[in-house]
Amino acid sequence: MIVLGFDTATPSTTVGLRLDDASTLEARDDPGTGERPGHATRLLAMAAELLAGADVAWSALDRVAVGLGPGTFTGLRVGIATARGLAQSLAVELVGVSSLRALAEGAAHSAGQRGLLAVIDARRGEAFAAAYAAGGSGSLDELCPARALAPEDLASVAAQAVRRGGEQLAPWLAVGDGAIRFRGHLELAGAAVPADTSPLHFISARAVCELGARAPAVVSYEEIVPDYRRRPDAEIALEGV
Repeated sequence: MIVLGFDTATPSTTVGLRLDDASTLEARDDPGTGERPGHATRLLAMAAELLAGADVAWSALDRVAVGLGPGTFTGLRVGIATARGLAQSLAVELVGVSSLRALAEGAAHSAGQRGLLAVIDARRGEAFAAAYAAGGSGSLDELCPARALAPEDLASVAAQAVRRGGEQLAPWLAVGDGAIRFRGHLELAGAAVPADTSPLHFISARAVCELGARAPAVVSYEEIVPDYRRRPDAEIALEGV
């Protein structure tokens, strides 16, 4: 199965192409400090470059997989609109995957960690977080579902996950741009946070493609919608008008 997968839940744009032999080609665009995300301008170009490099035609795709979030509102809208438009124009299957799970899957594959906290910066002084543990089949079991939390509440995610999992998974490994931003709170709670420059903090395009290959495709493209996990800023702002 040839899968084009991408995620735009964070400021980074990550794109992967999973080939029939299960190998995956990856590309990413990480804006520098003060730079705007390149989701709208780079996503399709990066996908086209991967396809051309692999000598794969757009018409050869079997499936498109996209990260649903939670994450930045604008990024999610761009990614999901692009995925729906591509799938419809190519008449291929469409799958949505959790951006937090993709983040954790990538870290688990690279670090071999048992207990993982996936943490994405939610802005407004909050983080989106979820807890996972390595399962017997090699995939991750979700112990604590995604939610928006104040930094001082991040420790509760690991504590609740341990109670639900029934086993000791410490030391937890916390990854993601939210883990970088709230490093102090997480380390005080006993979690290990890789260096800020570690690739473990980036959502893996390979993980998006692998999750997309395993998940069932939606019946209707309209079923793929952003997982905001909280109300958009614009909606809240309108209430004050």
